[in-house]
This record gives sequence, structure tokens and C-alpha cells, in this order.
Amino acid sequence: MDIQWDDLRVFLAVARTESLSGAGRQLRLDPATVGRRMQRLETAVGAPLFAKSPQGYALTVDGQRLLDHAERAEQAVTGAAEEVGGQAGQLTGQVRIGAPDGCANYLLPQICTRLSEANPGLEIQVLALPRVVNLSKREADMAITVSAPVSGRLTVQKITDYHLHLAAHRSYLRGGPPIRTLDDLTQHPIIGYIPDMIYDKELDYLSEAGIEQVTLGSNSVMVQLHMIRQKGGIGIVHDFALPFAPGMRKVLADSFSLTRSFYLIRHPDDRRVERLNRVAEAVATELRAEVARLEAEAAA
Repeated sequence: MDIQWDDLRVFLAVARTESLSGAGRQLRLDPATVGRRMQRLETAVGAPLFAKSPQGYALTVDGQRLLDHAERAEQAVTGAAEEVGGQAGQLTGQVRIGAPDGCANYLLPQICTRLSEANPGLEIQVLALPRVVNLSKREADMAITVSAPVSGRLTVQKITDYHLHLAAHRSYLRGGPPIRTLDDLTQHPIIGYIPDMIYDKELDYLSEAGIEQVTLGSNSVMVQLHMIRQKGGIGIVHDFALPFAPGMRKVLADSFSLTRSFYLIRHPDDRRVERLNRVAEAVATELRAEVARLEAEAAA
């Protein structure tokens, strides 16, 4: 059986994206070339590896068996490249980090910049999505989430707690009705998530304040923050985002606040890849410190 690593690499991309075009984009190959590589691999193993349907390319039973071996081969090749090519302990290669947009906008830019400066050979990509990142399909090498997964073969590490408060622009507060209790919020427009697009129960902030209706909504916390800065009303804001928004003020800070947590999620097989272990440790350490620094600045 003559199986080439390059064909296994293409096989993994098709399995993870479930399409020839998706694999082609990932590997910078045209879909026709991806298709020929898969035909060559299927000839080499003597069995069909994918079943094509309107939904895409799904692994057959034989394809699923090959997937386990291909992933182990990928880890071996990656580990060997790191061991041979590492320079002076620096991190190299490409790492993709998935994160919710609050973390991706207000925390990861400075963290990734520091990592890049310390490791010039490291290419860092931040995937900011309004949904949970799928590590099984290798959308990212690791993901930061706001809740720990309850199923699947994943490793979970709690990074840190963070805090949120009601907030509004000071100009809005000067011109609006006074706010002394949560009941007074009924006299103000509320800014928050689009209710039917809340993909994680931990993001359902407003329900904890007893608020059912959103006047201005978005699936992005960054858009919500800009709506609040434009004096559109009152919303719930991450404390670590407040230093980036001059003019914002906490509302009912003494009587209402929320605590949430960040978790680092990884594919269990990646624990054998030292480069990813070191990046994960650095990201967790830096994220913990950055949340503490920005929250202290917001409190001051």
C-alpha cells in the first residue's frame, strides 16, 4: 500500500471541511487537484473514503478508520518539524485561536501582538465567530469559550473569571430619567444580544436583570458597545472593555453585576504537540493578566 503524506494532508482537510472547495481554500489548491488526490488515496487504500451528498463529503466507515491514523501521522510530522526546526526556544509555525468577539476584540489583539514580538516565526490567527468554534473539524487549534463543553473528546482548562456591569454613556445618563433600581430600566432603551441568536446560555445577560425586551440588538458585543457609546441606551458591558470606551459609566454597579469565566478548549490529541502546549500556556497566562489589568483600570 503506497500512501503518501501529502495525500493524507489533503484527506484531513476534506474530512474537516466536508468539501473539496473548502479543503482547496485551506491548502491553496484548486478543487480539481483535491479531487484527484482523493481518488489516488482511495486507489491506494482500496476503499471509498467519502460519501458525497448535497450536504457535502461525509466520511465512510473506512474513511473514519483512516482519519485516526492520519491525525496521528499529522502529529508526528508536526512534532518532528518543531524538534528539528525550533530556534533558541522560540515558537514557530501557524496557530489559530477561536474566541468570542468580546475576547477577540479587547483582549487577544494585545496578547497576540506580544507573543508575535517574542516569537517572530510564529503566525497567529484569531477566529472571531458568533458561535462555538468546532475543534473536531479543526476550525482552530484551540478555542476560548465562556462555558465548558459537556460532551465530546476535548480538554478543558479554566483560565479566569471576568465581570460585567450595566453601563451607559455619561451624556445619555445626564439627559435620561434617573436610575435608582433595576425597575427604573423600563424607562430606558435597552441594548443587548438578539434574543434568538444567543448561542450560549452564559451570554443571556439581560435575563438576569429581569429584562425581556431589547430595543437595539446585535449578535456582536462590539456592536452593542458602539450602540451604547452612541447614546442609544443602556446595556451590559464587559469591565475589561470599559477602558476602550471613554465616556462610559457603570450603572447600578453596587447592586447588579455578573461574573463569567473564560475556558481554554483543545483537542486532546494536541496535548502531544509541544508547540501548541507552549502557545496554550502563554495565551492562558497572558489572558489572565490582561483581564486583571483592564478590570483594575476600569475600577479606577
